[in-house]
Amino acid sequence: MSRESIFMLIVVIVCLIGCIYFIKFDWKKYGLLYLVSAAAANLLCYVFTYVGFYSFPMNVLHGHLLIPYGLVSTVFPFGVLFGVRKSPETWVWKVPFYWAIVHIGVTGEVILKHTAIFEFKPEWDLWDSYTLWWLYFLLFELLGEKIVPPPLRKPIDSDSFRYGRWGWIIFHLIVIVSIFLAGVYAGVTIFN
Repeated sequence: MSRESIFMLIVVIVCLIGCIYFIKFDWKKYGLLYLVSAAAANLLCYVFTYVGFYSFPMNVLHGHLLIPYGLVSTVFPFGVLFGVRKSPETWVWKVPFYWAIVHIGVTGEVILKHTAIFEFKPEWDLWDSYTLWWLYFLLFELLGEKIVPPPLRKPIDSDSFRYGRWGWIIFHLIVIVSIFLAGVYAGVTIFN
């Protein structure tokens, strides 16, 4: 197995375990949310790959299939289930919460771009991905509010995001590091 195969297999296994963890809270509600988010993620990925926005030249775990179904069926739903379960109650704090999730996802995408696994085509760029990540997670937050009732959610306390608290520190660490890496990526891209 190649390094890329091992890395993707680890990511799929970790996210699958995470999905199962959340589904165990209520298999009907979280299970439905998992199925809908996995179907939407696979459909979007398939359509964007089919029309040529990006491709998976070395689909390490899925052979000659068009997209990495295992990766897409675990990573995106895990983010949705985690977000719906843990996002703060008010939107003023949901935004920084999802901001961190989106930055982690886009950073992962940039890392994949520098392997033989994933490739952007000229019609697609990082800004398109960033926008789509936001739309995907915010729409599933709204849908998750309809599917998963408040007693089945365990939102992070909003006070955790106030200055100097653990949520504030983690949020700033994720966003600052990812913005720094985006600057490095932009510099490398411009000068190559």
